[in-house]
Amino acid sequence: MRYRYPYIWKQAPFLRLLLPFMAGILLQYYCPFPMFIAWIAIPAAILFLLLFNRRSSFLQWRFAWLNGAMIIIIFLSLGFLTGYYNDNTHRIAWYGNHIKDGRGLVINIEEPLTERPKSFKTSGAVRQIIADDSVITVNGSLLIYFQKDSLQQIPGYGARILVCKPLQPIKGSGNPGAFDYQRYAALQGLYHQLYLKRGDYILLDGRQTNWFDNFLFSLREKVLHALKTYIPGEKEAGMAEALLVGYKEDLDKDLVQSYSNTGVVHVIAISGMHLGLIYWLLNLLFIPFKGRKKLSWVKAVCIISGLWLFALLAGGGPSILRSAVMFTCIIIGDNLSRKASIYNSLAASAFILLCFHPGWLWDVGFQLSYIAVLSIVVFMQPVYHLMYVKNKLLDTLWKLTAVTFAAQLLTVPLCVYHFHQFPNYFLIANMVAVPLSGLVVLGEILLCAVAAIPVAANIAGSVLHTLIYWMNGFIERLQLLPHALWDGLQVNLLQTICMYIIIAGFAYWLLQKSKKGLFAGLLALLLFLSIKIVVLNEANHRTQLVVYNVPSHEAMDIICGGQYLFTGDSDLIEGSPLVNLQLNPYRRMSFCKPTDSLPGCVILDGGMLLNHKRIVVLDTSISTASFTEKINADIVVISQHPTLNILSLLQKINCSQLVIDASNPVWKVNKWKEEAGKAGLSCFSVVDNGAFVMNLN
Repeated sequence: MRYRYPYIWKQAPFLRLLLPFMAGILLQYYCPFPMFIAWIAIPAAILFLLLFNRRSSFLQWRFAWLNGAMIIIIFLSLGFLTGYYNDNTHRIAWYGNHIKDGRGLVINIEEPLTERPKSFKTSGAVRQIIADDSVITVNGSLLIYFQKDSLQQIPGYGARILVCKPLQPIKGSGNPGAFDYQRYAALQGLYHQLYLKRGDYILLDGRQTNWFDNFLFSLREKVLHALKTYIPGEKEAGMAEALLVGYKEDLDKDLVQSYSNTGVVHVIAISGMHLGLIYWLLNLLFIPFKGRKKLSWVKAVCIISGLWLFALLAGGGPSILRSAVMFTCIIIGDNLSRKASIYNSLAASAFILLCFHPGWLWDVGFQLSYIAVLSIVVFMQPVYHLMYVKNKLLDTLWKLTAVTFAAQLLTVPLCVYHFHQFPNYFLIANMVAVPLSGLVVLGEILLCAVAAIPVAANIAGSVLHTLIYWMNGFIERLQLLPHALWDGLQVNLLQTICMYIIIAGFAYWLLQKSKKGLFAGLLALLLFLSIKIVVLNEANHRTQLVVYNVPSHEAMDIICGGQYLFTGDSDLIEGSPLVNLQLNPYRRMSFCKPTDSLPGCVILDGGMLLNHKRIVVLDTSISTASFTEKINADIVVISQHPTLNILSLLQKINCSQLVIDASNPVWKVNKWKEEAGKAGLSCFSVVDNGAFVMNLN
């Protein structure tokens, strides 16, 4: 059966605007050029369009492509400008441009505090900088951590505080392949953080609040209170909070990992499914308005308001905002008796969201949200029609399976690229978790509605506890089955693009019966395998020393020919969260496996010899006094804060590179760096600069 798809380029005009707009955002981030070029390009292109459209019809037809080229230039430039001006660091009034030692900062607490094991976390907006004899009005946000103290009154939402403490830049670990928290925070407009103890700040008079934020935070607090009060069990209550309003602070980390390993972590993230349920409920409430044309716009406004209220109450993440924009377009289109193309609605919602927040282009949730919907739109019907099921109940089950499978077709390459794993039982997990989570969300809404009636609320809470308990138990058991997770997958960006070409090519071949799709898919497959061979060949001939940045820990890998020898703290065992987050990403990138010994690696007292290069590790068990005569070393690694100074070290060891790992206290690191600088010795601190990686070939 050949499937006919509409000519998307004509059916989705917003797509023609979205692609150059996205390209402009990417260009500004990765390859910026002077701003005046973008400012000149826009009016120049508009002027050209105005003059060109006054030419003869023949010339306009003959050079019609120039219209498209000018539109591309306009939206490419708009994307560039949007990305530039959305970055706070480019604004004159950004607080970071006015920070100097000794200046005070007036900060307004922007949101309620979130409790952590040792602190309270929130975000603050810097409003003013107090200079010697003036007050500078500024803007910009930062992260604030208040230390827990029984004698301290922690400021709440809207409070104003005066801080004279130096700001700390937000840093990532710098470990290769690991999550880059510094870039993630910067894309959210956050560059600094403050750790405040009692006495580090002064609570000022007056509060700065917003009535709508007050309403949202108050409503959110009431919802969370109702869920915590009436749903027994910490794991179940934490899951309920995440499912309804996206509050994840009480979620059990092992449970989240189980949902991730089985491919249903999307049910925890507030997304289109949740908003679809709210849309269905609101439509039920407004059934009396059906057929009354005079009240149709009242119904539309009420439903749109309800959807956006829920979207903002749930945190306003990119996936739910995408759904809110799409539902808004659908409702408006229905009231105008116009049915919009789903492709155009997708492109329009993405365009609107990126105008508001260009940094979402790098957000994994934003990417997966759009890719999943696109995948369902393209592949759901072909997959569903592979099998005819007469029984209505079984047909509904098959339809759910078809939707789940269709969504996976285009999300798999992106998931493998970002998360390096594939859940083999995703179909089974989704068939249970999706309907159950939908029932739970509806039940939670009912619970909040009857929270004022304790008897009804207790019954609803008990039922919800049972449903969530069954869902969690099923997912936790499913992940324990053999081969539940295909882990350790590693593809680069070019391979990911190849995977999409393979899927598109084969799909075009199967659905449109075109051999061009088959040839494109096979060519992309050949390129994918060629890249894999090259990468594996490089990995098999790689010899490296890697000193990781793991706070308060010693962690070092010697990588040689597809194997790695680990040296470090005993609590950094395989499978621990720190290892999974900080060490394993680069090990996967290097395609290497653990070993107890490496060929050509000789273990010496206080270090090792590899490829004729000597690595000396100095810690509390090995001191410079243990060397009876001066030795030559290529690299000296200082770990576990030993007692030494650099001058005494150089008297015993002749080295060219000093590396200080993350297990040493900051004051010692700074002292050794200063001493090394005076001695003219190259010194690398992993705390300041990220992981130390050196080729030993």
